[in-house]
Amino acid sequence: MPEIEHAAAAASSEEETALFGKYELGRLLGCGAFAKVYYARNVKTGQSVAVKIINKKKLAGTSLAGNVKREISIMSKLHHPHIVRLYEVLATKTKIFFVIELVRGGELFAKISKGRFSEDLSRRYFHQLISAIGYCHSRGVFHRDLKPENLLIDENGSLKVSDFGLSAVREQIRPDGLLHTLCGTPAYVAPEILAKRGYDGAKVDVWSCGVVLFVLAAGYLPFNDPNLMVMYRKIYKGEFRCPRWMSQELRRFLSKLLDTNPETRITVDAMTRDPWFKKGYKEIKFHEEDYGGGFGSKGVRSEKVVDLNAFDIISFSSGLDLSGLFQQMDGGERVVLQGSPEKVVELVEEVAVAAGLAVRWKKECGVELEGANVNFGIGVEVYRLTAEMVVIEVNRRGCDVVAFRDVWENKLKPKLLCSSSIATTSHHELPELQVAGD
Repeated sequence: MPEIEHAAAAASSEEETALFGKYELGRLLGCGAFAKVYYARNVKTGQSVAVKIINKKKLAGTSLAGNVKREISIMSKLHHPHIVRLYEVLATKTKIFFVIELVRGGELFAKISKGRFSEDLSRRYFHQLISAIGYCHSRGVFHRDLKPENLLIDENGSLKVSDFGLSAVREQIRPDGLLHTLCGTPAYVAPEILAKRGYDGAKVDVWSCGVVLFVLAAGYLPFNDPNLMVMYRKIYKGEFRCPRWMSQELRRFLSKLLDTNPETRITVDAMTRDPWFKKGYKEIKFHEEDYGGGFGSKGVRSEKVVDLNAFDIISFSSGLDLSGLFQQMDGGERVVLQGSPEKVVELVEEVAVAAGLAVRWKKECGVELEGANVNFGIGVEVYRLTAEMVVIEVNRRGCDVVAFRDVWENKLKPKLLCSSSIATTSHHELPELQVAGD
């Protein structure tokens, strides 16, 4: 392919040849302090992808290590036509490789820097942005760094949200119901973040979407000043002026998005009833499985099974220390045995029913077992390791250790062992595995 170029000068020996025998690296697309992004091609399928390469040594001792872990976790769960897809994550001793969707059109920022968009085009992109962000919020994910630099345009002119490194998930919300981490890009940050009193992740995303929409339609920022503190005061007070060419409907809509009071700021649901937003709006319908998801739009259980890649395997192994990025399991066990994921889940369900536990299907291949005791539950996830072997992760939910041990040690584990002809190992004793490129 014409885009594949010799990358030896730009990549290390780990990256010169086909990465893990799967991806042929090409030209450098961009780079930052901790990562480089290359064009790449899947040598088996010919599919073009982007590979983001992160240097683990540079991450050591920085707060960004947590961002990388969070980005992997979040992107693997998001499957939407207007969100950049994460295909897989690979790793060696020194690097982490994100294999992601190649979005050929570049950043929205590059396009808007050439001049403002028409209201119709601004609205089209905004519809796509809100579809993606509403989807994220429904799954407990808050982006927190929405700006034109993190919005990409594909070859069909469709918008794709990227860069979830500063995202938050519902589990980070404190008992007061708010997030407290200060983050975001100054010109796009919501006033409640500046107040340092805690904030609602969904509402700060709506504010940032409002700033993005203003930039699309005006061609410049609503809040801007060479002096950062002056700019922050403008944001805090909501001081901005719409250009004369904006329609009254758009001005009114922007005032709802850029409302300094998060309690009265418009919500994603309410946007669909706004006159400006409604014009030409069609709900974006899709099936998550078409974008890598485990559930369809109706939440029907999927038969999709997760195959472990090299990154997953080495994160289980003590030979390659990823403790800075991935914590050990707490209150659980990991076992390897022979069999199929489907059979394992079947056996787990049998044991659960016999023990009087409620069974709730999870995304991908796994189940949640819930007892009548609110302090007790078990999470079971199954991954295919090879054609004949699986890894089972069992985690305790709640604080009832006695009930957990009774179900796991006396009922579930013996049943699984009887069904397998291979010995098990705890998560501390997984064998060392060689990974290509090390």
